[in-house]
Amino acid sequence: MANNGTAHYDAIIVGSSFGGAACALSAREAGLRVCVLERKHDPGERLHTTGIIVKEAAENTALGELPANLVRRIDKVRLYSPNLRSALLSAPGYFFLTTDTPNVMRWLAQRQREAGVELRLGHSFQTAQRSDAGWHVEGVGMARYLIGADGARSRVAERFGLGKPRRFLYGIEYEFDGLSLREPDTLHCFITRRFAPGYIGWVAQTPTGVQAGLAMRHDPGAARAPDIAGFLAHVGDLVGLPAQRRPDAIRAGLIPCGGPVTPLAHEGVILTGDAAGIVSPVTAGGIHSAWQHGWVIGRALAAAGEGVPEQIAVSQAPRFRSKRLLRWVFDHAQMDWPFDLLLRTPPLRWAAEHIYFHKRSVAGDNAA
Repeated sequence: MANNGTAHYDAIIVGSSFGGAACALSAREAGLRVCVLERKHDPGERLHTTGIIVKEAAENTALGELPANLVRRIDKVRLYSPNLRSALLSAPGYFFLTTDTPNVMRWLAQRQREAGVELRLGHSFQTAQRSDAGWHVEGVGMARYLIGADGARSRVAERFGLGKPRRFLYGIEYEFDGLSLREPDTLHCFITRRFAPGYIGWVAQTPTGVQAGLAMRHDPGAARAPDIAGFLAHVGDLVGLPAQRRPDAIRAGLIPCGGPVTPLAHEGVILTGDAAGIVSPVTAGGIHSAWQHGWVIGRALAAAGEGVPEQIAVSQAPRFRSKRLLRWVFDHAQMDWPFDLLLRTPPLRWAAEHIYFHKRSVAGDNAA
């Protein structure tokens, strides 16, 4: 394709992460011409995602085709109350995949290229001009549709007056190469108002070592970084992390937690992924929902009729109604003592079942 700004596409997608990649691959599968702009020269650098893939995404999307060396299966969750008592939870057949996330993003980029997507790395989106033929992006070309998959601080949303996420968590994650946990097949989740008000801490085995993270409610008026060093000193002995080990990589960023934005689409411009607030308000998981939404948009772009893709993008955005209610409770009524008291009771097991295992029955609950 021409690279002088005169090329014509069905869609120009800004952002090559999960939502953008799904949209691009879906649109290409439908026979559309697609260009993806990614501001990073290396899609595996400066990441904000934990890269944990749920069973539904592993079984029902192209992410199930990830090379075996890039994923590690996790079958159980160990949930810790603030006093560090724990319960081991599992569900029949359910699992998560932790990933070598930088190389997953590189694999996604290669997958797009192999599908015939024109992927432009190191290309930042600035703005686009509207004409009768669609959108003109200087130096790129014309497109019928412009898709913003460019994160929580979306430039596409800013330029064209679309909605922006208003509520966030702020998360930070350390990666430790070559380490092994005492329970490597378990996702360790810590409820602690001291270190993670409004969310949790986590530790998990990955294909390359261990990832440990902490996220908390983000208050723009009194922003502070999560105390991940203090958190790891507090829980390290429980999971088998050596003291004073420096991380080999660090990633951090804002995580939308308020549900889908409004407006999400308007006259040839559509948002998806973090830009659209397509992230669970409770678990902060966004890979599966972003992939589903991006894929639907890609297919919708091939549909006839003006305004159809925009309508489909809005109607298919997950509402997270029950999870938004749980988010409100966590934001306004989080206290440590109920978790300490209720850790091994049926109500908390029920809540864990719905949050971690997507309404599956919990098969194991062994106190430790």
